[in-house]
Amino acid sequence: MPEDRPARVLVVTDHPDPSAALLAAIRDRADRSPARFRVVVPNPARAEVHLLHPERHDQAAAAERVLRRALPLIEEAAGDHVVGSVSVQHDPMDAIEHTLAAEPLDEIVLAVHEHALSVRLHQDLARRLGHLGIPVTVVGAG
Repeated sequence: MPEDRPARVLVVTDHPDPSAALLAAIRDRADRSPARFRVVVPNPARAEVHLLHPERHDQAAAAERVLRRALPLIEEAAGDHVVGSVSVQHDPMDAIEHTLAAEPLDEIVLAVHEHALSVRLHQDLARRLGHLGIPVTVVGAG
């Protein structure tokens, strides 16, 4: 990453209202060196619900409203403007890949709930992202 531009940090959280731990992680990252943050919340509607089903849109709209109210807190932690959105994707990995297809990233911060079995089988999201070669920071979910 060139030293003359801020790091591009993707924050993925399954709760549009950030936890104190997530805000602290964003603040700590912003304090280390210049960074620009994008927050993505995976669509809270189950993936089994058809893309055009109203439940997907209703749950995404509700999450978007919560995220909009939370953005000032996130921006305060980041020390700058933050772009935030709710993904059309339900699976966090899909949401990350969707974001990567649209823009380059230098780092990822994860605050998502992982099923214990995924962690035990080494199939947790942080390990699955290892092939990208991008540093991943894991924060307590939500």
